[in-house]
Amino acid sequence: MFCAMRLHEFQTLARNVTGWLPDWCATLILLALSGVVATAAFRILIRILTRITANRDLFWRSLVVRGAAPLRLVILIVAFGFTVAIAPLTELEADILARLLTVGAIACIGWITYSALYIWTTIHMRRFRLDAEDNLMARKHITQSRILMRVAKILIVLVAIASMLMTFDAVRQYGVSLLASAGAAGIVAGLALQPVLKNLFAGIQLAITQPIRIDDAVIVEGEWGNVEEITSTYVVIRVWDWRRLIIPISYFIEKPFQNWTRENASLIGNVMLYLDHTTPVGRIRQEGDRIVRASPLWDGNVYNLAVTDFRERVMEVRVLMSARNAPRAFDLRCEVREKLIDFIQREMPECLPRTREDLRAEWAPMPAPQMERGHKDG
Repeated sequence: MFCAMRLHEFQTLARNVTGWLPDWCATLILLALSGVVATAAFRILIRILTRITANRDLFWRSLVVRGAAPLRLVILIVAFGFTVAIAPLTELEADILARLLTVGAIACIGWITYSALYIWTTIHMRRFRLDAEDNLMARKHITQSRILMRVAKILIVLVAIASMLMTFDAVRQYGVSLLASAGAAGIVAGLALQPVLKNLFAGIQLAITQPIRIDDAVIVEGEWGNVEEITSTYVVIRVWDWRRLIIPISYFIEKPFQNWTRENASLIGNVMLYLDHTTPVGRIRQEGDRIVRASPLWDGNVYNLAVTDFRERVMEVRVLMSARNAPRAFDLRCEVREKLIDFIQREMPECLPRTREDLRAEWAPMPAPQMERGHKDG
C-alpha cells in the first residue's frame, strides 16, 4: 500500500513537470533522466563493491569485474521499469515495455549466473597443472570442470530462453497445449533432436565416468594422440604429427578405444630385436641395463630383457622399460633401440641376422667306363 501511494505521488509529480509536453516527448525525457541516474548509481555502486572486495578472495574480485556489465544493465532495467510506471503511456505501450524489460532482466540474471560459474570454474582449474610429471589429478578435475561447465551453459541458456518465452501469454498457452497433446509433433521433434540429445547426455556421462580426460594418450581409429579438447558434442584429438582428429563425444561411450593414461601417466615401452641364434644374450642384457640406467627418461621402475621367441632364422629379444608418460616412453624406446643396435654392430656384428646355407654334398667315385670290345681285341 505504501509503495502504491509513493508511486502515485511520483506519477503526479511527473505529470506536473512534463504536462505541457507531448506524451512521447515526456516519456523520452523521463527515460533519458532515468538512464543518467542509473549510470551514476552504477558507478557509485561499482566503486563500493570494488573497495569491499579489495581484500577478499580472487573469486569475489573477478565477479565484480566480470559482473560489471550485466549489473549495469540490471540497474538500467530497474530504472526504466520505474520510469515506465510513471510515464504518460497507454496501457498497451506500458505492457509492451514492461515485457521487454522483464525479458532483459531474465537475460541479465542468466548472464550473471554464467559469469559467476565461469569465474569459479576458472579459479578451480588454476589449482592444477597439466604440464606436471604426474598430472592424473589435474586431468580429472580439468576434464570434469570443462564438461560440466559446457553442460551448465546449455542449461542456463535453455532456462533463460524458456523463462523469457513464458512471460508471453500466447507462448505459454501454446507450450501447455503442445505438452498436453504429446502427439506426432513431439515424436518428430524428439527424432530430430536425437543426435544433439545423444551427445549432450554422453557428455554428462563422460564427465561422471571419465573414460577419457584432457591430455590423455589414446588410440582412436588407429591414430595415436592426446585429448586436446572436450566439448559438449565432440572431442578433439591432437595426433602425434599435429593433425587434429574430431570425434563425436558419443563415440567414447559406445565404441572401444585404447587409453594409455587411464589410471596414471606411467607406461611400459618395448623394443624388439631380431638376432642370430649365436648371440650372447647376457652381454646384450648387461648393455641394455647400462643404457637404461644412464638415460634421464627412465623412471627407475621397470627394466627387463628376455628371449621371447625362436624362429627359423632368428631369435626374438624383447626389451621392456618404463617411463613417466607416453612421450618419454616413446623417446626412451628410440634411444634404447639405437644404442643397442650400435653396440651390436660395433662389438658383435656376427650376431646380426644371417642366412645360412649348407653347400656340402655327398660324393661317391663313379665306375670306370668299359673300353670298346674291338679296341680290346686288337
